[in-house]
Amino acid sequence: MTRLKQKYIDEVAPALMAKFEYKSPMQIPKIEKVVVNVGCGDARDNAKVLDSVVNEISAITGQRAVITHAKKSVANFKVREGMPVGVKVTLRHDKMWEFLDRFINIALPRVRDFRGINPNAFDGRGNYAIGVKEQLIFPEIEYDKIEKIRGMDIVICTTAQTDEEARELLRLVGAPFAQD
Repeated sequence: MTRLKQKYIDEVAPALMAKFEYKSPMQIPKIEKVVVNVGCGDARDNAKVLDSVVNEISAITGQRAVITHAKKSVANFKVREGMPVGVKVTLRHDKMWEFLDRFINIALPRVRDFRGINPNAFDGRGNYAIGVKEQLIFPEIEYDKIEKIRGMDIVICTTAQTDEEARELLRLVGAPFAQD
């Protein structure tokens, strides 16, 4: 069992049960999945860009990435329906816990001028989204082997009903929220 999952079971779940006074342990919010997404607009010009992005994201997450395709044609962006436009990975169970542990404890402190993550980036239904400006913060990526610095979106989906519950869940797990 991963370190973060053990912390959730031993410390976080009982603390949430006490704070929000749930009647059943099934009401305690859990982290359901983590989605890592990278948009590659320049993939329309060079097909090899997607291969390098897939390899980088696969190295970061420990799971094979999937190429996403455009759903609609947009003339202003020179994108046609069905063109490859990005890469995503959906992590669940142990791989999710391992990724979150590495992200919170290793990658986030390596961000330049890091003062904490935004405590208001919730969607109203208990899910949290964070944008990372460069993939170099992950120790799996070697600086010399990357072609271009790319950002990524990381979405943490929870079973929490409100943003307050989700914020408390992530805070107890160890997410470094910025102080006002």
